[in-house]
Amino acid sequence: MFKEKNFYISFTITFIVSLCAMYLAKLPYLKLFGHLVLALVFGMLLQIILKDNLKTIKKSTAFISNKFLRVGIILLGFKLSVDKLFSEGKITILMAFLIVLFMIILTYLLCKFFKIENDLAILASCGCGICGAAAVMGVSSQIKAKTEDSVVAVAVVAILGTVFTLIEVALKPYLNLTDAGYGTFTGASLHEIAHAVAAGGAGGRLALEASILMKLSRVLMLVVVILALAIFKKNNSKEKAPLPYFILGFIAMSFIGSYVTVLKPLSPYLVDTAYILLGMAMAALGMNVDFKVLRQKGGRVLGACFISSFILMIACYLVVKFLL
Repeated sequence: MFKEKNFYISFTITFIVSLCAMYLAKLPYLKLFGHLVLALVFGMLLQIILKDNLKTIKKSTAFISNKFLRVGIILLGFKLSVDKLFSEGKITILMAFLIVLFMIILTYLLCKFFKIENDLAILASCGCGICGAAAVMGVSSQIKAKTEDSVVAVAVVAILGTVFTLIEVALKPYLNLTDAGYGTFTGASLHEIAHAVAAGGAGGRLALEASILMKLSRVLMLVVVILALAIFKKNNSKEKAPLPYFILGFIAMSFIGSYVTVLKPLSPYLVDTAYILLGMAMAALGMNVDFKVLRQKGGRVLGACFISSFILMIACYLVVKFLL
């Protein structure tokens, strides 16, 4: 693979796209979408612009969307401060577990009510329930979902995350929550890390810290969900389920980043590298999307996920308001 000319072409294109998306995501109006979603959109635009020229590199872009994703998730472990989670986030970890369990079940049932096929229902449920695009891609590689299903799920999560971020920021003056309470509310109810940061930041420093802590607690649940999927698939299929080594790597990097003192100063750079690789994977995914399928399936998934996201927002507000 690494000796093929097409691989280097794909690598260069997706690397440039990921870097552009990373820097554009820092702009005020693009922060809500985030680096990964922008990389996906740029990849889709490239497919429209270049059309047949991308067919020769399709195999190598598929390799990047799969393998680079896994390496990116492993390195993303450096973003998760295990010591801080265990010292300050005991309640948020329990809350994150309950939110993810509730949201995955609710969204999956709604998707089935809307007659959405199983793999897409799982992807949408995990994207809304855990941590947006990264969760969709992590779960997608585990269940071997179709490219178009992954794109539909990522697109829906991105749209709804942005909509509900704007709603929660607009509602802030009327929620009657403390800064920390508002931050916990946003981190618990919004899908992407970028959304939690944007909404939490609107409440000040304490709100932002609480939002990030709550959101990272939900990110940790990605480990639990993917391991559960691996066990379920192994017990219910004749086909041997792939071991999610990348999730074990994510856990290992989380502990190394938290407790190996010499590596702590390098953590921000390793997290940036993780997002570059994840952005490359998203760009490669966008370059392989089937727009016809996106149009056919997107509406029903959007409807199901909107209902579950609205219920989640109300539930999280009530929990933070009256139980915390």
